[in-house]
Amino acid sequence: MGLIEQPPLLYRLLFPEAVWRLNRRRRRVVYLTFDDGPIPEVTPWVLDLLDAEGIKATFFMVGDNVRRYPEVFEEVKRRGHSYGNHTMHHLQGFKVTSMTYMRDITEADRLIDSHLFRPPHGIIRWRQAKAIKSRYNIIMYDLVTRDYSKRLRPNQVFDNVRRYARPGSIIVFHDSLKAERNMKAALPLAIKWLKNEGYEFDVLPM
Repeated sequence: MGLIEQPPLLYRLLFPEAVWRLNRRRRRVVYLTFDDGPIPEVTPWVLDLLDAEGIKATFFMVGDNVRRYPEVFEEVKRRGHSYGNHTMHHLQGFKVTSMTYMRDITEADRLIDSHLFRPPHGIIRWRQAKAIKSRYNIIMYDLVTRDYSKRLRPNQVFDNVRRYARPGSIIVFHDSLKAERNMKAALPLAIKWLKNEGYEFDVLPM
């Protein structure tokens, strides 16, 4: 099992406040999520693909991108997707004080206004998780595609989906410039494969 692609049980147990997977009885459901947008270079492409495939997804947005590109944020909402807070400046919890981190989340919340929160890189301090849980639903992930990695080719990103997807998986792609090349090639393949395997797609409820 990949330690990055599918977080190990021990790491999940460190943060019982968080949602890692949403398994629904007798239904093969997965949850596509996209981190780090919205940006005009990538997010509209994702939205068009999701529309063409008849899929809704959940976007975890960086507040500063929402500030710079409010029209892209509004388009995500208009097309019926759910969305969440990914901090204002894409901060890693371990690298800043809890006060700074919570202030950054609150600043993003003024623009995003969602009870869903995902920490950048999936990294937060234990105390931060406790504080965040009082106001937000912390959404982690069951499968990280690693589309952002310069070491991986698109077919390897797709292979991560085929290898680790399972009922209830919360799957992470990125609508970012860093991930654009891999994501644009791997995402259509992943959606086709998941459909062929009998999976349905759902959004994370706000």
